[in-house]
Amino acid sequence: MTTFKDYSADATDRKLTLAEILEIFAAGQQPLRFTAYDGSTAGPDDAELGLDLLTPRGTTYLATAPGELGLARAYVSGNLEMHGVHPGDPYDLLRALADKLDFKMPPARVLANIVRTIGIEHLKPISPPPQEALPRWRRIAEGLRHSRTRDAEAIHHHYDVSNTFYEWVLGPSMTYTCACYPDPDATLEEAQENKYRLVFEKLRLKPGDRLLDVGCGWGGMVRYAARHGVKAIGVTLSKEQAEWARNAIEAQGLGDLAEVRHGDYRDVRESGFDAVSSIGLTEHIGVQNYPSYFRFLKSKMRTGALLLNHCITRHDNRTGATAGGFIDRYVFPDGELTGSGRIITEAQDVGLEVVHEENLRNHYALTLRDWCRNLVEHWDEAVEEVGLPTAKVWGLYMAGSRIGFETNVVQLHQVLAVKLDSHGNDGGLPLRPWWTA
Repeated sequence: MTTFKDYSADATDRKLTLAEILEIFAAGQQPLRFTAYDGSTAGPDDAELGLDLLTPRGTTYLATAPGELGLARAYVSGNLEMHGVHPGDPYDLLRALADKLDFKMPPARVLANIVRTIGIEHLKPISPPPQEALPRWRRIAEGLRHSRTRDAEAIHHHYDVSNTFYEWVLGPSMTYTCACYPDPDATLEEAQENKYRLVFEKLRLKPGDRLLDVGCGWGGMVRYAARHGVKAIGVTLSKEQAEWARNAIEAQGLGDLAEVRHGDYRDVRESGFDAVSSIGLTEHIGVQNYPSYFRFLKSKMRTGALLLNHCITRHDNRTGATAGGFIDRYVFPDGELTGSGRIITEAQDVGLEVVHEENLRNHYALTLRDWCRNLVEHWDEAVEEVGLPTAKVWGLYMAGSRIGFETNVVQLHQVLAVKLDSHGNDGGLPLRPWWTA
């Protein structure tokens, strides 16, 4: 394995090969093999993992966006190839690159030599792959950040890929949020069912109660609640999700209790719900909108009602909310994350009492592992359905996210809160947690 330090002695006074340049930008914790279209190689010959730079266009992507975004552009567009891993689950290679996922720049003198080597023509930006969303500054055409119009466009970019594709990746539950594994050997379906059971019990739901599920996805929580006698309303900005959920509700004979609406959660007119669940929505609404978000949810709850907020968070409360280049441009446009402390603070500041929170970080790593397994198993069908570049984006995103959860870059927190009356009464909650872990 070669490092910046190893190259510093001679990388400023000789012409580097393209494979050496690729190695400088992408060398990781394990020895990797690098090859390039100029015939050059770097790294040990017997390395099982590596990268192959196939075209000059790939060089331009790497040179004009050094770091994760440039690598993603080159890979998704087919100008960079991974070796030793399946594109549906490139976990092992990304893990080998883990210490470079922040992609620190090489020393200035080495960087200057890199520029001389590749040529000035490769420093002129070219169009990114069509799977990439516009940069944030250009998304103003879809409305102000986190306006209803722009939120709808961001949701469409990610969730309206193809219901068929999601069925292959997510499995029968069609649940695109962190599962909760009762034991390490549990299946994905068992873990997703257990997650819904946990949310249901935390919310103290019982037959005859009313549940509002905001950002309901394909209606998994709505259908679980309805199967247990609860009248549930779900709302999603994704038209395709809503259509799939309605068909599932009808097929399962749950129409008397379950309803999924296509629209903005802020358009829900009903109130007095016994419980509100928000499973995977908070990541999309923008940190500055947390006060109005929690205030709105509180307004929909009767006194003594419970709110369960389930969302991805930062590992601290200092890191900026904006997502990295790859996630923002290819996966979650306008997505924002903050620490669990900020989530709790905002809920408290609108008058909700937080009674419990827990971190399911390791469960999300297992969930992503199983989604990648599903994608690998259905790879040919997935490529036929959405195209090779989009399928590669998903493999890259899910495997990279798994590493993020394993290494505590991101976490998954469930925060449980209650709406008190004017005298601080919580409606008679038990003194200790009432659900089964």
